[in-house]
Amino acid sequence: STPPLVCSDLGGVLSLLQAGTRSFVVDRENDRFLLDGAPFRYVSGSLHYFRVPRVLWADRLFKMRMSGLNTVQFYVPWNYHEPEPGVYNFNGSRDLFAFLNEASVANLLVILRPGPYICAEWDMGGLPAWLLQKPDIHLRTSDPDFLAAVDSWFKVLLPRLYPWLYHNGGNIISIQVENEYGSYRACDFGYMRHLAGLFRALLGDRILLFTTDGPEGLKCGSLQGLYTTVDFGPADNMTKIFALLRKYEPRGPLVNSEYYTGWLDYWGQNHSTRSISAVTTGLENMLRLGASVNMYMFHGGTNFGYWNGADEKGRFLPITTSYDYDAPISEAGDPTPKLFALRNVISEVPYHFIKHQRLSLIWGKGISFLNLSVHLKYLLFHTQDRGFVLYRTYLTYTVSEPTQFWVPNNGVHDRAYVMVDGVFQGVLERNMKHQLFLMGTVGAKLDILLENMGRLSFGSNSSDFKGLLEPPILGQRVLTQWLMFPLKVDKLVKWWFPLQLMKRSHPQVPSGPTFYSTTFPILGEGGDTFLFLPGWTKGQVWINGFNLGRYWTKRGPQETLYVPRPLLFSRGALNKITLLELENVPPQPQIQFLDRPILNSTLHKTYIYSLSPDTQSASEPMELSGH
Repeated sequence: STPPLVCSDLGGVLSLLQAGTRSFVVDRENDRFLLDGAPFRYVSGSLHYFRVPRVLWADRLFKMRMSGLNTVQFYVPWNYHEPEPGVYNFNGSRDLFAFLNEASVANLLVILRPGPYICAEWDMGGLPAWLLQKPDIHLRTSDPDFLAAVDSWFKVLLPRLYPWLYHNGGNIISIQVENEYGSYRACDFGYMRHLAGLFRALLGDRILLFTTDGPEGLKCGSLQGLYTTVDFGPADNMTKIFALLRKYEPRGPLVNSEYYTGWLDYWGQNHSTRSISAVTTGLENMLRLGASVNMYMFHGGTNFGYWNGADEKGRFLPITTSYDYDAPISEAGDPTPKLFALRNVISEVPYHFIKHQRLSLIWGKGISFLNLSVHLKYLLFHTQDRGFVLYRTYLTYTVSEPTQFWVPNNGVHDRAYVMVDGVFQGVLERNMKHQLFLMGTVGAKLDILLENMGRLSFGSNSSDFKGLLEPPILGQRVLTQWLMFPLKVDKLVKWWFPLQLMKRSHPQVPSGPTFYSTTFPILGEGGDTFLFLPGWTKGQVWINGFNLGRYWTKRGPQETLYVPRPLLFSRGALNKITLLELENVPPQPQIQFLDRPILNSTLHKTYIYSLSPDTQSASEPMELSGH
């Protein structure tokens, strides 16, 4: 690993020599932590390096430090770093050691949460989907297959973290074992003991290891030898919960490892918020008790690409692309009124706002179309963990009357876009009772584009297999002889320039799964912005080859996608935007870049703009205006 210390002064130079005197321990006699022998209490915030572009890590961490925090807490998602068994990636945005270094530069200590399961509203709770290649595997248990994969991963990760431990001269003061394990149905103490032993074997005896659970999970989530902490929000009864915590950890500092500043969002439900007064009052009360607190989240960030998780609460609930979380630092990195109120509770530090940019972009005659079922050779991939898979068969008989098409036993995981001879017919969705009727002649091509909307990420999640889990049925006949095409859509978006694409002024409606692309320049330097897609339905969007994530304008509540400034080319250079619209494109397709997000709309609105493509083309330069 890169040496963790940043030696900017004499103290930094000497700290390596003094590493032997560094310590972070629990003082049970006085119910407190000791840092280098002195009483210490951390006021921490969660930030996930995997939800923030690498070039913005320093900015977000600096703002956290300037808010009065002395510690940052973050997860390590296993599936982000081991995409295939034995293949490891710690480069670029996955370089967590660079993130540790940025935290050190910002003078922040670190609370690390390496899992192996992390929840975090992240795809499969951070567990790699390739674990499901063994369909009988029991996740988060003593199942030998699961433990073998966990051991292999941690024998790579944890030795690399060893130099970053606080007593070795680094900034990691404590490490969490598993994550809210008491909320999982297994309650396998053998599994937890195995993890604790593995962490000790690879990290030594001096690092503080701990667990985190909600109040109801302490029974199965805590383990002797690991320091017990709890998580709860401002609406919960602090006195009652800390009293319950004392039954498991009678002496030592009180710790709330996840004090919720906001909450997550699901597609189709209202945007979650937590009031400033409730959040600040709760923090103030805990600090008066002498508790150590981590605020989850302090900066939420974004579920770029396909990385969002999902919950199962009576039905399948995928998480939105935005992970703004109503956090003190917004998704775009702006300090909010909540931050200033919390800062006043902690300390007084001045702040500066960041401006965002606004522009409108009309799709003109240069719009490019590519039907998804065309040019499969550019899309094929051998294995597929996330994204899209195309299923194809041919009718062996003529269906002359509208006939119901369905998949039994809730076998669509998660959304199926159905086409007959390339004509879009409709959608089937997990846990939803859509009715779809098809017709077709013998030999007609039946395509189903299957979208993985994110694997279950919380608590009771079992193995969340994706795709068609049962053979589809047309009327009373089971359809067989399916061809499967795993699609590497991101590869196509990045390398599709040699393709001969159709160009039309107006799309066909309904369009079904279709690519749309155009270019636009930005005059001047530009800035962060928010992509708004009025009238579009649902799909995926890329800017300059970077996968911004999913949009679902029709369902909400999120209607804009955060576009970080570093993704955009400025000073008149052309930017390329590509959309995969899965259902219906508006009759006059257009996009807008706004100066603020729309995260709280659950109503579908139709916007009509009269600008003609003849009067302003998609490539005409436009000045950006800020606040």
